[in-house]
Amino acid sequence: MRRDVENFKSLGINTIRVYTIDNSKNHDEGMKLLDDAGIYLALDANTPKYSLNRENLATLRRSYNDVYLQNVFATIDAFADYNNLLLFFSGNEVINERNNTNAAPFIKAVTRDMKQYISNRKSRAIPVGYSAADVAENIEEQALYFNCGTDDERSDFFAFNDYSWCDPSSFQISGWDKKVETYKDYSKPIFLSEFGCITNTREWGEIASLYHTNMTGVYSGGLAYEYTVEPNGYGIVEIQNGKIEPNADFDRLKAAYAKTKNPSGNGGFKENGRASQCPSESEEWEVEGTALPAMPKNAQKYMDGGAGTGPGLSGAGSHFAGSASEGTATAGSGQATRTPNGAAATGSSNAGAAASVEIPIRAVGMVAASVLFGAVLLF
Repeated sequence: MRRDVENFKSLGINTIRVYTIDNSKNHDEGMKLLDDAGIYLALDANTPKYSLNRENLATLRRSYNDVYLQNVFATIDAFADYNNLLLFFSGNEVINERNNTNAAPFIKAVTRDMKQYISNRKSRAIPVGYSAADVAENIEEQALYFNCGTDDERSDFFAFNDYSWCDPSSFQISGWDKKVETYKDYSKPIFLSEFGCITNTREWGEIASLYHTNMTGVYSGGLAYEYTVEPNGYGIVEIQNGKIEPNADFDRLKAAYAKTKNPSGNGGFKENGRASQCPSESEEWEVEGTALPAMPKNAQKYMDGGAGTGPGLSGAGSHFAGSASEGTATAGSGQATRTPNGAAATGSSNAGAAASVEIPIRAVGMVAASVLFGAVLLF
């Protein structure tokens, strides 16, 4: 981990995202190394074995169960007390096509449950939100949906994975100017949970745009994808014979960050905002009404007594385990009414404010991390 932290410091980033974590291990050493370097963690609460199954409505209902939530809550327990834990993602690209928007109520239910668990059992507010796929047919509906309804159901931020800037490009050619216009009145922080198109050589021209005042009134930075080279070819460091070697992509990203200053002050965010209006049902948005699945009854014991030890990465999985949700929940019935306090890098100084922040996210994403014998291993 020390070698990776030195790379993070060299890049000049303030946040990393980890997609999969072993919640059965102790992470004190790794989190302290990050904290000493001034680096926050944005953490996904799901793992491949413990996640919503979006195959169809039946699998969504079956996979939203108490075994799944125990794993999610155990991850919260494992990380909530670290002061450099920035936020939790309640899901990543669960909706990834125009025809699987029926997953939205289940994602929102998980967000609600996580917020309630944090409110019930933790001493500080920790932002919880969703990392969406930029599906052209429904991305705007997703943004509206996760920000509509009562405060206990609304996400604390909205993030999406955007690969529309492919060098050579610009604020206008990429269409980012239109997206800024679309979200200019959005009342929660927005940031890019992934970016970095590899269609051509990445010169990372989007860095200058993302932290320019053209965008900082609406966007709170973003996460460059990704750290280690995987089969998809996006990584900025390569692992060879147990050693990590930065590649040319790393050098270009470092140069792009170095010549781009953070905006001064608050970046121009709007100080007042309100909940969005829920999107109407349509061919592109197959969500009827605003009711959410009720939390599975057997998960209530975790709200009352804690989640206990997490199953880690070797657990049996949750997709077809446990007891599923029965019926729907009344809006506003949850206890998660606190809002992010702004102490971490994504919070704004007003609970209803739109977008930007005093410290925009400058970050990279990682595929997975786990702790073994006190050392963080990055895969």
